[in-house]
Amino acid sequence: MEEKILIVDDQFGIRILLNEVLNKEGYKTFQAANGYEALSLLNEDPDLVLLDMKIPGMDGIEILKRMKKQREDIRVVIMTAYGELDMIQEAKNLGALTHIAKPFDIEDIRQVVRKYLQLS
Repeated sequence: MEEKILIVDDQFGIRILLNEVLNKEGYKTFQAANGYEALSLLNEDPDLVLLDMKIPGMDGIEILKRMKKQREDIRVVIMTAYGELDMIQEAKNLGALTHIAKPFDIEDIRQVVRKYLQLS
């Protein structure tokens, strides 16, 4: 069965890059530019969510809270800039698995995705 990943980032270039990398790895991907799109794409039943924390409108913390309310078992990896320690801790307290610092290394993304999808 093809594993599904939801990419949530307001930056088009990052969404496209992650989409290409993860598709080449054999995953089916969905993309959302904001929180509302992300929440509607939970209907696709993603196995993992890559969630940027700095999104205009509804920020990553709020998106994470709403995702967990809709689907308590959803697995989320947050993406954030260096130094946002309070936000990282809050996200982990809300159930985020781990965080990836931006700018990120593509190999780090691959490893984190593999690691957390093996848990299913």
